[in-house]
Amino acid sequence: MGLDHASLTSLAALGDATRRRMFAFIRQTRRPVTREEVADGLGISRKLAAFHLDKMVAAGLLQAGYEPPAGIRKVGRRPKVYEPVAEAIAVSIPERRYGMLADVLTEAVLTETEGESARDAALRVAYRRGEDLGGAERERTRPGRLGAERGLTLAAETLEEFGFEPERTAPGLLRLRNCPFHPLAAKAPELVCGVNQAFLAGFLHGLGSDRTTAVLAPRPDACCVELRGDGAAGGASEPDTACER
Repeated sequence: MGLDHASLTSLAALGDATRRRMFAFIRQTRRPVTREEVADGLGISRKLAAFHLDKMVAAGLLQAGYEPPAGIRKVGRRPKVYEPVAEAIAVSIPERRYGMLADVLTEAVLTETEGESARDAALRVAYRRGEDLGGAERERTRPGRLGAERGLTLAAETLEEFGFEPERTAPGLLRLRNCPFHPLAAKAPELVCGVNQAFLAGFLHGLGSDRTTAVLAPRPDACCVELRGDGAAGGASEPDTACER
């Protein structure tokens, strides 16, 4: 299915490297931000930040408003703030990895053995793909014996590149704010979230991080899996409700 005019306009607005960095900064901040905050965060002038921010508002990527200053109320106009629109380019922002999922499912179909279900084959392939990735990262970094803290740190660095948007919300907890396989995960959560969990479990095993686990823990607007170290608490849910948005 082709992109509509609005999506094309939004994608074109992100053709500029500075705007891509600004958009990523605002998404990662997860609250409305001022021009000054964006300028300071990216090390650019406030005038340049204002120019690009207003361009992204016009393109439908951001919405602007006015927020009262914190603390004592001051005389004067409230600062202008920016945040992503709810529908910000679902095609590519946040990052999707449909190709990786398609590769896993294709290999599963081609290598399915007698007595093995299609789902089991997909989980097997996903685990091995993750294990290969973790093994390659371990070979590159040679971290030695991994405790939970170091394991989660290395996992965050690698999974950031795959679009999971990892976030350390507690010392032993790594939550993944983005599902690279959404909206496919919403259509077939038991399969896709299972594949996701198997991939991440394989990655942790390949990395040698035996004190961390990949747990199904569906939350709105996030990945259905989170990584926990040393028995970090958190109620896991069944995958049939995962990745609903």
